[in-house]
Amino acid sequence: MKEWFKEIEGSEAGKTFPNEAVLNALTFDAQGLIPVIAQDADSGKVLMFAWMDKSSLQETIATGRMCYWSRSRQAYWRKGESSGHVQQLRELTTDCDGDVLLAKIEQTGAACHTNRRSCFYIRIGKEEATIID
Repeated sequence: MKEWFKEIEGSEAGKTFPNEAVLNALTFDAQGLIPVIAQDADSGKVLMFAWMDKSSLQETIATGRMCYWSRSRQAYWRKGESSGHVQQLRELTTDCDGDVLLAKIEQTGAACHTNRRSCFYIRIGKEEATIID
């Protein structure tokens, strides 16, 4: 699958490709999942990391609302379904290898199940870890 990404490396900015070509070239793992980083579109802060399968990715693109695959529940997880802390997609990109997605989002409320803005709130230092958010 990475051959397609290799082929387009030299493409000029502004060149377009059908979504289906990109989706078909993405690398999903043995469970059919691809990692997704959710980043606040305004601040640039990384809010969370999750997984998507092809169906949740297609739903996210179609609706503009983040839908993930929960490995622990083995079910689709539409962010904010129960908490009201929804994530609206502003921009979706993939890396140069097609094996990671970056979702720039508009976050309503907390992104983390701990009710923090970001899941990344524990700073690991040389001697100790500190809660930073």
